[in-house]
Amino acid sequence: MRTAVRDGVALRYVRADGDRVPVILVHGWCCDHTFFQPQFDALAHRGHTVVAVDLRGHGSSDSPDQAYPISAFSDDLAWLAAELDLEKPIVVGHSMGGVAAFDLAVRHPGLASAVVMIDSPVTRPPASRAKMPAFIQTLKDGDHRTAITGYVEQALFLPTDDKARCAAILDRMLRTQRHVMVAALQGLYDFDPGQAAGRPLPPALFIAANARPLSEIPRLLDLAPQTQFGQTVGSGHFCPLEVPDQINAMLARFVRNIGLAGDDRS
Repeated sequence: MRTAVRDGVALRYVRADGDRVPVILVHGWCCDHTFFQPQFDALAHRGHTVVAVDLRGHGSSDSPDQAYPISAFSDDLAWLAAELDLEKPIVVGHSMGGVAAFDLAVRHPGLASAVVMIDSPVTRPPASRAKMPAFIQTLKDGDHRTAITGYVEQALFLPTDDKARCAAILDRMLRTQRHVMVAALQGLYDFDPGQAAGRPLPPALFIAANARPLSEIPRLLDLAPQTQFGQTVGSGHFCPLEVPDQINAMLARFVRNIGLAGDDRS
């Protein structure tokens, strides 16, 4: 992996160079860049410059003992885009990474040419939000490994998801340092999507993983009415790994529809 250092924090990433519009892939809570491996490969094959990051606190990047608001991630992404000379990238985020992509579009206007949110809790439903403080407290003071395992198995996996893949996903998530788990989830709880109201935003795509999206879609459309909507079939939350062909096809169609596909190479 390559390294870029921002204010003493090492941020790790992988990169493939191409001549099409650059794409930044942003993983979710307690995950890393490998959760986007099928998309990295497909986009690179199509000729895009692709950068997949390990967010601070995740994967091989440094894990400072600090607060982890969503703005910390989106500011890192904005800095990295400039540092790596990624002009007007498409920013694709899964789960928490999609929230960071949305926040980047709001707080760094004009930086991204488009954003994609894959099963991301940008406009989290009130019932889901109400459960977060107790869960955060359990992660902080209780058996955090058992708590995360129960949550992921019950809420994020479907019975039809590949069992070996599910086990590998959970294993990777549980390697995240506890202080990052807690602080990043607190950052998700504190995130206010209302900051987007009335602001110009780039083209956007929201992809839901099942019939109950992690965002309230009507509220998201109120804030970002240009957002297109897609939904996978037969996958839980980790759809970029479970049904990569579906995700890759929707990404390719979206990029083509907003005029960023370049030539017609397959």
